[in-house]
Amino acid sequence: MNIENRHLVRRGSSAWSLAMAVVIGIAGVAGSAVAHAQATAGNVFGTAPAGQTVTAKSLTNGLSRHVTVDAKGRYNIGALPVGMYTVTLEKDGTAVLQHNNVPLTVGRGVKVDFPCPQNQCAGSNQ
Repeated sequence: MNIENRHLVRRGSSAWSLAMAVVIGIAGVAGSAVAHAQATAGNVFGTAPAGQTVTAKSLTNGLSRHVTVDAKGRYNIGALPVGMYTVTLEKDGTAVLQHNNVPLTVGRGVKVDFPCPQNQCAGSNQ
């Protein structure tokens, strides 16, 4: 192999190495963004009467998310930023019961159960 060919081979492998470094770098940044988002969020979960709505409202920034309690009497509100929350049970759009100052910490869930009169929480004992 003459000197010119060696130089071309070296240049070709350098371009390939650079392309791989860029791909790995982009994947690493995307992965760290997902890990960072998960590390700064938590979830509120628990039991409540099936079919009703549970709302978590941040006392810090006003963010509000709600879910419908499933047929087994379970709910989970995920990807909530850390902070203090008010968690409210609602029936037909009206607040029925409220838990105030519920602390949500990094990467953790907090269990907030609501009472189930007449055994309305189908999955509460599981």
